[in-house]
Amino acid sequence: MKKILEEIKNQDYESIKKGIAQFLLGELTSSHANGLVLGLSGGIDSAVVAAICSNFLREKTLAILMPDSEITPSQETEDAIFLAERFGLKYKIIDIRSIHYEFNKHLEPNKWALGNLRARIRANILYYHANVTTSLVLGSSDKSEFLIGYFTKYGDGSSDLQPIVSLYKTQIREFARHLGVPAKIIQKKSSPHLWSNHIAEDELGATYEEIDVILYCMMEKKMPPDEILNIVGVRAHVFDKINTLYKNSEHKRVLARHFI
Repeated sequence: MKKILEEIKNQDYESIKKGIAQFLLGELTSSHANGLVLGLSGGIDSAVVAAICSNFLREKTLAILMPDSEITPSQETEDAIFLAERFGLKYKIIDIRSIHYEFNKHLEPNKWALGNLRARIRANILYYHANVTTSLVLGSSDKSEFLIGYFTKYGDGSSDLQPIVSLYKTQIREFARHLGVPAKIIQKKSSPHLWSNHIAEDELGATYEEIDVILYCMMEKKMPPDEILNIVGVRAHVFDKINTLYKNSEHKRVLARHFI
């Protein structure tokens, strides 16, 4: 497993940075958009996107910070402000607590649905600002979470451009170091903050190292399951869960199916 992890992480991150920048600049030009709108949470994925924008499109990027002060740790909001200021990005803070509360008053209680509602409220706010400024919305999904459907459909999965979706989480950590993202952000446990004490690896029941090795062996190396289990050495129940998440989340990675 260690050998596969090193293979995953060993990338030319300078070339990746330049490639993403060219992609964003090209999309801005071809769409005749004025700029980019980014949801900045204080986590590593959005920090990486913010760092790239800071390097190449600083004056054209608006970061929106959207904590729900009922459940978002204050440190997370402070980290998001720190990142916006460190990277010199224009930013706005919009506390979504009252918006979520208004929805909540009219809906039957359900932890999972109300958690995903937070992500969908944030998507609406991003697209509102994109609409006002004739901008494109940047997503910050990485490949690990995209492949297993660990995002909210029409929430944080909504965007016009996905600059880092080809990079696994372990690659994102290396990329973040290359971009000068502070260590405290890189080392922080990933969380969508859809409810209190929401930690991604706890919910998924696997580390990102395990997830990335399984997905990389499945997708890039085309290994059969028995080889992944016996040679790579991942735990059987973790492989089964990640494989199931990948298969069951296909609908989240495609446009709405339609009858022909």
